[in-house]
Amino acid sequence: MSERFTGSFTQQEPIPEAGIEAATEMLRHGRLHRYNLTPGEVGAVALLEQEFADFVGARFCLAVTSGGYAMATAMRAAGVAPGDRVLTNAFTLAPVPGAIAGVGAVPVFVEVTDALTIDTDDLAARAGGAKWLLLSHMRGHICDMDRLMRACADAGVTVIEDCAHTMGGAWAGVASGRHGAAACYSTQTYKHLNSGEGGFLVTDDADLAAHAVMLSGSYMLYQRNGAVPGPEAFEKVRYETPNMSGRMDALRAAILRPQLAGLTAQCERWNQRYRVLEAGLRGTPGLQVIERPGDEAFVGSSIQFLLPGWQGGAVEKVLARCLARGVELKWFGAAEPAGFTSRHDSWRYAPAQHLPQTDMVLAGLLDMRIPLTFSLDDCVLIARIIRAEVSAVWQGVAA
Repeated sequence: MSERFTGSFTQQEPIPEAGIEAATEMLRHGRLHRYNLTPGEVGAVALLEQEFADFVGARFCLAVTSGGYAMATAMRAAGVAPGDRVLTNAFTLAPVPGAIAGVGAVPVFVEVTDALTIDTDDLAARAGGAKWLLLSHMRGHICDMDRLMRACADAGVTVIEDCAHTMGGAWAGVASGRHGAAACYSTQTYKHLNSGEGGFLVTDDADLAAHAVMLSGSYMLYQRNGAVPGPEAFEKVRYETPNMSGRMDALRAAILRPQLAGLTAQCERWNQRYRVLEAGLRGTPGLQVIERPGDEAFVGSSIQFLLPGWQGGAVEKVLARCLARGVELKWFGAAEPAGFTSRHDSWRYAPAQHLPQTDMVLAGLLDMRIPLTFSLDDCVLIARIIRAEVSAVWQGVAA
């Protein structure tokens, strides 16, 4: 009988006991709103903002209700206006172009390479008339940030980073999110910190930070935030910035603070599992692993691999055969969106573009979550199942 994996690809680890205790205490006193504090009290949201700013090395941090809200707020605060062209990776998830469209701007997709990162040559070719790049570090793959920032500087393009999948990662020793004018992170359940939904916006720009804080619904209580510029930064913006409430509530902050304290250790655990899976898949006939550059300190909370040149029917066979043995893979080349998985031609609120390089990559791109509830032995088994099923289908493809 064939081996079968019986674990869950959507089961996360429990919230740390310290987070549960903090949340329980908060539920007992009922002060869940971000500014509902007793005299002299520093709220959980403010404490979390300062702790996350310290973690990534940023001057300012705003805790918000979702990663998508963080992206939209960062763009508004940076000056993106309706009708502006905003560049972004053609390989990303729907909240990224959704955030661009949500501020009234126009998504302009840039080709991706078979390393799953933005193609800087294509970026330069498409940058004409665009002043902004919402850079998606999709599925935790960080491009050559030094090269990208040079290309954007040459083109007069301001970079805002989507770090939903790279919290805890770095490029050449610089924390992910510390290259652009602002960066956005997610604490949705399947990200590196878990509050159900939530996120962060960080920046070193006092004006951008002040605009973002006012947008988040600070009223005139902005000095109760944790990592904000001084009152002088708010003197003008507080009169001209609309309130679009979206700062994180205290309950979510309470369960996130203990998780943040343990994040570095959690990232190492993800990478241990990633390396076991990578080693088990390497050398599989017809399968190409994604090689990680030496300057990239990644967080392996998911793994991707390519079936280059395969036709859709053969890819679907791999998906079905693996699923029958308990291994759930996602395919970014499917004609129709499914679940969280979609591609650029599914987002019809954006202008259609010809992206042959991206289409070729997505046609053979498979993706898999790596929950920390998986043991290292689980990862050995999963890799063995994928290897066996890809090899079985490949024999027919090669023939």
